[in-house]
Amino acid sequence: MTDQQCRCLPVGAEIVPGEGVHFRVWAPKRKKVEAVLWGESPAFFEMRLEGNGYFEAVVPQASAGSLYKYRLDDGDWYPDPASRFQPRGPHHFSEVIDPSSFEWTDSSWRGISMQGQVFYEMHIGTFTPEGTFAAAERELPNLRDLGITAVEVMPIAEFPGEFGWGYDGVHPYAPTRLYGRPDDVRHFADTAHGLGLGVILDVVYNHLGPDGNYLPAFSPYYFTNDHKTDWGEAINYYAKHSGPVREFFIANAGYWIAEFHFDGLRVDATDSIHDQSKEHLLSAMVREVRRAGSPKSVVVIGENEPQDPRLVDQPEKGGYGLDALWNDDIHHAAVVRLTGRKEAFLSDYSGTPQEFVSIAKYGFLFQGQRYRWQKKRRGKPARNLSPRQFVNFLQNHDQISNSARGLRIHQRASPGNVRAMAAFVVLAPGTPMLFQGEEFAASAPFPFFADCSPELVPLVRKGRRQYLAQFRSIATPDMADYIPDPCSRETFERSKLDYSEREKNHAVWIFYRDLLQLRGKDPAFQVDERGAVDGAILSPDAFFLRYFEPKGNDRLLVVNFGIDLQLATTPEPLLAPPSEAGWEILWSSESPQYGGSGIAPLETAKAWKIPGQSATVLRPVDEVGEGGPCT
Repeated sequence: MTDQQCRCLPVGAEIVPGEGVHFRVWAPKRKKVEAVLWGESPAFFEMRLEGNGYFEAVVPQASAGSLYKYRLDDGDWYPDPASRFQPRGPHHFSEVIDPSSFEWTDSSWRGISMQGQVFYEMHIGTFTPEGTFAAAERELPNLRDLGITAVEVMPIAEFPGEFGWGYDGVHPYAPTRLYGRPDDVRHFADTAHGLGLGVILDVVYNHLGPDGNYLPAFSPYYFTNDHKTDWGEAINYYAKHSGPVREFFIANAGYWIAEFHFDGLRVDATDSIHDQSKEHLLSAMVREVRRAGSPKSVVVIGENEPQDPRLVDQPEKGGYGLDALWNDDIHHAAVVRLTGRKEAFLSDYSGTPQEFVSIAKYGFLFQGQRYRWQKKRRGKPARNLSPRQFVNFLQNHDQISNSARGLRIHQRASPGNVRAMAAFVVLAPGTPMLFQGEEFAASAPFPFFADCSPELVPLVRKGRRQYLAQFRSIATPDMADYIPDPCSRETFERSKLDYSEREKNHAVWIFYRDLLQLRGKDPAFQVDERGAVDGAILSPDAFFLRYFEPKGNDRLLVVNFGIDLQLATTPEPLLAPPSEAGWEILWSSESPQYGGSGIAPLETAKAWKIPGQSATVLRPVDEVGEGGPCT
């Protein structure tokens, strides 16, 4: 077999029925490459040089389950750069995997689009005590019942050590052995689809980890010194000999969709993917993901610190065609409001009602204004984007860890205001996302953790301290002893969710269930058009949003982060109810069943009385008498 077109992937080990296993690898600086099968004694099979640096061979003695490496120029042996599984970790032998042996049951699944989604970010290693896909699968029915529509799994590409976040992956094609075998990943996706849940995978295409990265042994062209990232060498996507590099990573994006039935990708730190090619890597990657997923619908979501809307513009408009971007602005404004802290990258936010009204109307707050923290302009106009293209969150893996102890927001703010802010994030135009355990106020922290080789431990500890030092309060000497050791297994173990808390904090779970149900069933919260929501300021601590429902069945979301507010007069037209109607309470964050202080009408015959630290949804109701039904 020498025809590349007969393969599923450009490189790696693939089973050829009746012939054995076809091995193909790119090693342009090598004169000789051999496939080494591991058994009672190693067996060597010389590979043929095709041209353009590719070597290939069909080995009849190999089959599914065979362990192998590549020997380069009669020297050292290395695992396959495109290994589909590393059963003993990144430094050891690769295993031949037959992806066709899994029996899928999701043939009727049609994928997902951004419209109407509620995402849930999870880290498989800490989502359950076992830290495996099989264990995580057991919790999927509870997430569906909560109102989640798609789970977003943090990176699973093989990484070194026994625990970590996964952003230091070194085998882009190999699901880490820590969470199970490849078929466990497939079973997780298959089960999710059977429950009506989508599954998105977080992928890293801006760098590889430092421990176990053997790509340079095969080619010096995988990386470039022309750019730097915060985590290591930048990947060579456009300089000399970049063609096979681009092919390697573009094929990887499609691989997760085709072989594991993921419904899309979340691409990490897209601003650290440097490419000056005629077609940007992201654009080519999106095209491949859609091809691999066809005919089902798939989504690609980007993390982009500069908040560049070009990523979600269509290619014919010079964009890359992604479906959505993470919206850090909503998180930053929320944390300032809830904690009162304006340090580091939070220093340009004030948490004012105007910021939240603007987020609801425009998505990003920074669309080209000067950003003092970076001493430059940030963002570009994004007013042409649809609300669904902004992924909104109160917590995520990065932002929880950006505190001294990795505490969750409910541990740093008052319960009433956390409920009020959660209501805003979930009901605001956009696509809401929860972080694992948020739905029951989990006590488990989520600081950064990584099991490193001994030589990297001091560097990782130092790097974490230096990053957190941007926060003045954390940089003080007395805080040093309270920062969790990122290389300690205890830090990892303490981050695991305790599901007994779901019953202990059942009021919180009910709060999120009802809130997500309100969003999912009320047509007013499903309108995905610019201009469908407007809002106004009521006080330095309070604001409201008005949702214009096409049939006139409007809604008000009234949020007050301060003390009780009484308004004798309300000269604001957006507060006016529909003709011959008043407002009545549809939902309140202060319901006693959520742990709140009770619900009283907001609109009375004499004034508006808005309780402090609350969020309330109002709907129109026919007037009954002078004060209406809300007296």
